[in-house]
Amino acid sequence: MKKYIIIIIPLFFSIGCKKSFLEITPTDRFTQDTYWNTKDQGEAALNATYAVLVNSNFIYSARNAVYLDALTPNTYQYNADENIISRGLHNAATGKFNTTWNTSYSGIGRANNFLANIDKVTMDEALKNRYKAEAKFLRALYYLPLWNLYGGAPLITEATNFETQANLPRNSAAEVLTQILKDLDEAAAGDILPIAYTGADKGRVTRGAVYALKARVLLYAERWEEAAIAAKKVIDLKAYDLFPDYRGLFYLENEGNQEVIFDIQYKFPEFSHSLDVSLDQQLGTAPLPTLVNDYYATDGKPIASSAVYNAAKPYENRDSRLQATVIIPGTIFKGAVVTDIQYPSTGYGHKKYTIFKDNEKPTIVPTSGTSELNYILIRYADVLLMYAEAQNEAFGPESGVDKGLTVTDAVNLVRKRAKMPNLPAGLNQLQMQAELRHERRIELAGEGLYYYDIRRWKIADQVLNTDIYNIKGARIDNRAFDAARDYLWPIPSIAIQNNPVLNQNPKYGK
Repeated sequence: MKKYIIIIIPLFFSIGCKKSFLEITPTDRFTQDTYWNTKDQGEAALNATYAVLVNSNFIYSARNAVYLDALTPNTYQYNADENIISRGLHNAATGKFNTTWNTSYSGIGRANNFLANIDKVTMDEALKNRYKAEAKFLRALYYLPLWNLYGGAPLITEATNFETQANLPRNSAAEVLTQILKDLDEAAAGDILPIAYTGADKGRVTRGAVYALKARVLLYAERWEEAAIAAKKVIDLKAYDLFPDYRGLFYLENEGNQEVIFDIQYKFPEFSHSLDVSLDQQLGTAPLPTLVNDYYATDGKPIASSAVYNAAKPYENRDSRLQATVIIPGTIFKGAVVTDIQYPSTGYGHKKYTIFKDNEKPTIVPTSGTSELNYILIRYADVLLMYAEAQNEAFGPESGVDKGLTVTDAVNLVRKRAKMPNLPAGLNQLQMQAELRHERRIELAGEGLYYYDIRRWKIADQVLNTDIYNIKGARIDNRAFDAARDYLWPIPSIAIQNNPVLNQNPKYGK
């Protein structure tokens, strides 16, 4: 699909469709009444629903997902909304809140219009049902930030009608969650979706993507046993595996490998981003020493208690994922030695989600807007860690929904790929919880998931109210997180201006 998405933005997505008293049907453009005729038109409408994924304002687009780590102890962003939010200086007028809200509803509206009209099209019923399942997955995905970040929003599942939908009140978080899970259950029902695609359809929603997203939603909702069951369904498909090379997992030539469950598809010049430039030139997010110091030594212990860690050579004998994720001064990157001043923001560079390699000097220097590396929204390692966490929270380390794959087994599979030793035997539930949280931070660093983790673990106020420092120990900025306010994002002030019945979240004013 990366090669063949058709961004036809049919006018029915934005037309109010009021008919004049003459009932004149326009002949120079499509309307809701005239558009839905052929399979190709239905597919174009579905592709337009997918297209919101690559909108630069969508929260899971490549730029926004990667930059989200700047709201955590992992990375630092000095010149964008992420910096304002990380310092607690945001309010309901901060731009990121408005663009996230609006883009989510753009995707929801397109999914709603597709689902409301696709039955008008005469086409193969099996394919039509597959398209419906894809659209329901996408609608669930677009509702996810409205539930998870804002704590509830107007719930709209009908075709766009501005007269009836413009002044709806917020639905509760529980009601939005119910709709998300309903859409995912209906998308998975009857095995309508295939396990895998090939050719032009690669990149579309699969059965595994539905189960995996459901596992993530249930994990965020702390419905532990259900989350473990959903994650185990992904595992039981036997369609996915860990890619053998952690760094290679993110190479352009390895896109769509066996670890990828669902990714956001980019292709230059039609659909591209700028991470190659923004990360390498430190216009974007930069790793912090607090992240670097959290990578274990090769004996599987924190550097403070490891016998193989040498403070004089701090980057030797470390978890291999460190230098697969972070650009370290004195190492080789882009075919040259990294200097002490090459990445001045924090002293470290962000390697993951750039196309550059360690021992190869780039033959072409990327410019802004030329990156086409897919953003992996869900991958198999994350599913294994979700399964392990859900099992541990529900039952403890050694029992659960499937004794054939224990919590320890699942985590050790992820660690083995990184050439790290197995977890110590005999961990209790709280000890395992600590190891799982560490493993998620390290395995998924720079992928934008840690922000959601520290919020749902309710530790954001513990880890973010601090100053932050660069590689030389100099203070570069501060972090602030109000536990009474910041676990939810504000409803955008412009949304409330347009729809006064929307109630605001606590401590953000009216």
